[in-house]
Amino acid sequence: MTAAERPVKAEKIKAPLITITKRDSLPPYRRILIRAAAIVAALLLCSVITLIVTKSNPIEIYKTMFSGAFGNGIRIIRTVYEISVLLIIAVAITPAFKMKFWNTGAEGQVLIGGLTTAMVMLYLGGKVPDGLLIVVMAAAAIGAGVIWGVIPAFFKAYWKTNETLFTLMMNYVAIQLVECFLKIADKTGSNVVGPTMLKNGWFPKFFGLDYMLDVVIIAVLTVLVYIYLRYSKHGYEISVVGESENTAKYIGINVKKVIIRTMALSGALCGIAGLLIVGGASHSISAETAGGRGFTAIMVSWLAKFNPLLMVFSSLLIVFLERGAGEVATVFSLNKSFSDILTGIILFFIIGCEFFINYKLHFRRQAKEERV
Repeated sequence: MTAAERPVKAEKIKAPLITITKRDSLPPYRRILIRAAAIVAALLLCSVITLIVTKSNPIEIYKTMFSGAFGNGIRIIRTVYEISVLLIIAVAITPAFKMKFWNTGAEGQVLIGGLTTAMVMLYLGGKVPDGLLIVVMAAAAIGAGVIWGVIPAFFKAYWKTNETLFTLMMNYVAIQLVECFLKIADKTGSNVVGPTMLKNGWFPKFFGLDYMLDVVIIAVLTVLVYIYLRYSKHGYEISVVGESENTAKYIGINVKKVIIRTMALSGALCGIAGLLIVGGASHSISAETAGGRGFTAIMVSWLAKFNPLLMVFSSLLIVFLERGAGEVATVFSLNKSFSDILTGIILFFIIGCEFFINYKLHFRRQAKEERV
């Protein structure tokens, strides 16, 4: 019997220890339970780490976090303002993200809106009435934001460039333009052009409260964008292009037009964010004006599943963690890194639980039983 004629023994193939399968859509209450369990688990882990590092009662840590965000009237107003600014930037990038256009340039779009606002305040302040000055500031900020959004969109639409890298690089261009403006406007070499130079064009108080006009404007814009995405023809076209460009072309949608129009909207909203930060709150401009919010907003938008109304809650969560963790570091004389660790753990659990919402784990024994 030749080697070729010998019977071949069948090899026993073991099933994988763990198999991952896509879940069917879970009922809303089960998704809520999974997310709630993730938050509880994150808080328990943070409590253990806090107890080991600080020897303090973890409950005191959480009380301090709450106090840092909502401890008094001034803190509440500031927290609400921070939530609203993060919210408008998240809302701004959402139309592009729904279209699968990965806009990582919100930081630069906000900066360029803030820069043009500051330029109008500096060079036209005192020369025209404040009411007209604010209108010009708004027009300049929106126009600059639109330009900053349309440039990468145009290249993506006509030459298929990588929008992630393109928009990311535009951030650095915006930063350098701000740095150039600072050197021209302030000969002292300061890294900030502040309220002493930007004296005109400040937004009026709303019901006697600082920042509240900004909050009202952002609330209105958030509702309008929700309606635009959910109920308008443009919103429908954005969804179709995001699902499949080929399908969009087949049913007669002008994909290039949709890409450019949608990024113009994103850029305009980011420009408004820059306007509100500079003209409505800080009355200053620097390379740190956006403060990293353009990148944080990506997480806010994703956590809310690109729903502008739900972004209110994800913005609240992020701002509460940032302000609360900062207060913990101050009160307990800890390094800022400790507050970042707590924030990171909680966000890790919140983001990680999405895996269990979308996928199911099958272990080897369970798989055998299901086959039987």
